[in-house]
Amino acid sequence: LVFNKPSFDLIVRPTDLPKDESTREEIFKNIAQIIGQDYQELSKKINISSLAEVSVAENLDYQTLVLFEARSHEFPGFETKNNTVREYISGSVFSHLIGYQRKTGEKKGLEEYYDNILKANPGELQVKRDVFGNPISKEVIVQPSSGQSLVLYLDAGLQKKLNETLGGIIKSVGAKSGAAVALDPKTGGVLAMVSFPNFDNNFFSQGMTQEKWNSINSNPQNPLFNRAISGIGYPTGSTIKPLVGLAALEEGIIKPNTQIYSPLEICIQNPWFADKQDCYADWKYHGTSDLRRAIAESVNTFFYQVGGGYKDFVGLGATKIKKWLQVFNWGSETGIDLPEEGAGLLPNLADDWRLGDTYHLSIGQGLFSITPLQVALAYAAIANGGTLFQPQVVHEVVDNEKNVLEKFEPKILREILAKDENFKVVKEGMRQAVTSPQGSSYLLSSLPVSAAAKTGTAQTGKEDVYHNWVTVFA
Repeated sequence: LVFNKPSFDLIVRPTDLPKDESTREEIFKNIAQIIGQDYQELSKKINISSLAEVSVAENLDYQTLVLFEARSHEFPGFETKNNTVREYISGSVFSHLIGYQRKTGEKKGLEEYYDNILKANPGELQVKRDVFGNPISKEVIVQPSSGQSLVLYLDAGLQKKLNETLGGIIKSVGAKSGAAVALDPKTGGVLAMVSFPNFDNNFFSQGMTQEKWNSINSNPQNPLFNRAISGIGYPTGSTIKPLVGLAALEEGIIKPNTQIYSPLEICIQNPWFADKQDCYADWKYHGTSDLRRAIAESVNTFFYQVGGGYKDFVGLGATKIKKWLQVFNWGSETGIDLPEEGAGLLPNLADDWRLGDTYHLSIGQGLFSITPLQVALAYAAIANGGTLFQPQVVHEVVDNEKNVLEKFEPKILREILAKDENFKVVKEGMRQAVTSPQGSSYLLSSLPVSAAAKTGTAQTGKEDVYHNWVTVFA
């Protein structure tokens, strides 16, 4: 996915330039013409610099390099410097995961997190010069050595397909942005991770025009932001329901076959006005439902009652819901081996918390937000029966001969202490979401493998603007 590519930069040592001002300016004009820069800007950049070595142009193309070298004797003080830059294969497809490395030292993504492993030792070269600054001898003091390499859990084909598919969906529905994460539920290995809009990391390693930088930097959707791990402004909508359902089973609020009448809406007394009621609606009428059907068809009024209670039925309550969300690591960093991970935000159950707030929380609405990675991690634990893995991008560290120097074994964050039969009920509900014609994920029934799923739609506070989720294991 990444290679080191030879690069030639043009540098100047101001102390080696001719003292005569007119001669200097004539050299600057010729250099500006060769490298295609504005003469005035080039002259100003060199004249005001206090550095012993000034970078004039980076990553010279072959034609420019030949033009300069053919006339280099005319330009005292100027010389080319051999360098290396990163070349990222299919840069934009892997950009948020791999990140980039710039000559300035700035790094992102895996390039930043594993810098100590990836970075090369450039070695040391001792150059002796005469009184006029001309080199008279060069001696290698420390031999250079290349950095080590990373082997990822990544499935490159899956990454490309996920990138293509999500990008197409975003464009077709007119969405502003999106993210997707695929994890191996047996190890926590990151099989794919994409975030839109994306960017080409080659621009950062090999240089970009001011126009290209402006197009990235001024984009209000922030292409450099990895929504998959850092995006914490997302309430989960109904993707919370399998977790609430498992909590209700474990806390004895319901049994697997408990039937609850789920009307079109539930109305409760307004706490401030005696003559008013607050009503909480379902998206359609469902009637009597058990947990499996409530998950499959995403029955809001079922989860209002299970979460907050209604009339004589005692629900979980906000404290227990929050406790179980924390069991699944919502609201905490996962420890993924990438920088800038967001922790998410669980609701603050303050004194002014009301029953209506619990109803909203029960269906994934309200003042809380979770990263896509945290949602994926929770569902991986449902899929595998309760093991919450730390997500891991890197599998092994290898040397130039591909000898394994270090292997990263799967790391378990915690074992979720819930009964197997309760996990089974939740998974059956998610499976019915795919197999039942009334299921919220019935479109996935055409897949060539058996899948279980849960969709979610969360309000953003803006009319007709939503966060849309789908979470699947297969």
